[in-house]
Amino acid sequence: MGNEIQPHNQRPAAVWSSGGSAYDKISRGIADSIEHCVLRLDPQPGERILDLSTGTGWTSRSVARRGARVTGVDIAADLVAAAQSTAKTEGLAIEYRIGDAESLPFSDGEFDAVVSTCGVMFASRPEAAAAELARVCRKGGRIALTTWLSDSNLFKMFEVMKRYTPPPPNPAPPSPFAWGQTARIRELLGASFELKFEKGVSYYREPSGEAAWNTFSTGYGPTKSLAASLNENKRAELRRDFIAFHDGFPTDLGICVPREYWVTLGVKR
Repeated sequence: MGNEIQPHNQRPAAVWSSGGSAYDKISRGIADSIEHCVLRLDPQPGERILDLSTGTGWTSRSVARRGARVTGVDIAADLVAAAQSTAKTEGLAIEYRIGDAESLPFSDGEFDAVVSTCGVMFASRPEAAAAELARVCRKGGRIALTTWLSDSNLFKMFEVMKRYTPPPPNPAPPSPFAWGQTARIRELLGASFELKFEKGVSYYREPSGEAAWNTFSTGYGPTKSLAASLNENKRAELRRDFIAFHDGFPTDLGICVPREYWVTLGVKR
C-alpha cells in the first residue's frame, strides 16, 4: 500500500494531468451518466465513500452533496488540484489525494462504498485495479461504476484518434473498452461482488463539432496529448476528422452525440 504512482503509470498520469481544470468541461459532458451512477449507488449521510479516478471531482461533489464523507483519488496531480479548488469554492469538505488505482493508499475495507465514473476502466492493469477496488471496500459495502460500451460512440471517437497514434506494442495493452462488456466486468469483479447491470445513454451536446474539438483538445488529456505529438499537417487532419465525427450527430440546435454505457452496481461478498 503506497502513495506513489507506479513507474508504468507515470506517463498516463502526465497525459491525464495535461487537461488541468479544463477537464471539468469533459465531466460536464457526462454529467447525466454521473448522476445515474450516483443515484444507483444511493450514498447515505455519514458513509465513507471513495471516488476512484476522481478527475476534477465532479462525481465526488455529487456524492458529498448527499451527506457522505468523500475521498477522491486520481493519478493526475493537476486534476486533483483543480478538484480541491472547486470543492473549496463550493464549501464541500472532500479529501483529495494523488494515488494509483492499482496500488491504493488505503486500508483494507476502509470504505463503505467505491464509485468510479468512466475512470477505473482506463487503468493500465485492470486486474490489479479491480483487486484494489475490492480490497478497500468493506464486506457488505457497495461499488458503482460507469463504463463505456465496447461499441459505443465514445469508443468510435477513440477509433478516430487511433488512426493518428503509433502502433501499440506487441502484445497490445488491454483495451479500456473491455470494461464495456458485462462478461469482462464479471471476470474482474464477480468473485468479490454480487453484480447487477443497467444500460444508459449519455448525451454529449455542443454547438458544433468544432466546439467539441475545442473542448477535447484543451481539456481531455488523451486528445490534447495526441494533438501535441503530431506535426502541423497531421494535427490538422486529426482536427478535421474529429470535427467530422461529431458533426455526424446534427440537431437543429447543434450536435448531440449519444454515448452508451453500463452502470454496474455491486455488493461486496
